[in-house]
Amino acid sequence: MPSFDVVSELDKHQVTNAVDQANRLVGNRFDFKGVDARFEQSGDNDVILHAEAEFQVQQLLDILRNELVRKGIDLACLEEGDVVEANKTARMPVKLREGIESDLAKKIVKMIKDSKIKVQAQIQGDQVRVTGKKRDDLQQVMALLKGADLDMPLQFNNFRD
Repeated sequence: MPSFDVVSELDKHQVTNAVDQANRLVGNRFDFKGVDARFEQSGDNDVILHAEAEFQVQQLLDILRNELVRKGIDLACLEEGDVVEANKTARMPVKLREGIESDLAKKIVKMIKDSKIKVQAQIQGDQVRVTGKKRDDLQQVMALLKGADLDMPLQFNNFRD
């Protein structure tokens, strides 16, 4: 039976490249000369923005967004924290979400069932497996999910005929 998986994944190598490029840009920008402004990547999916003031942190966030878009990473996976100011420094944690959470997975399964397409959808950890008898039905489900307004970027992989 044909099947595919609905996942939400990040290319960690491209994320690292985007953070490194953003750090280089900050080092070259005139408005950040003599300012301790940088990006710090902690773990695979966490980036901490450091600057001296809140408005500089917002500028750093714009730089990071531009670099992520340039590297092909969807901004819907960004989860921005609050700016924390202490001791003449400001920090903002930014988390890059990955994987489909259980409530979103349930919403996806419900959308597929409500569409009356003859496929089965089941939740498997942080992904949703969709199986059906016809390849055309699976392609209809892909089109349905691409057109849906979900708060996470979705990819379709492991397509089997």
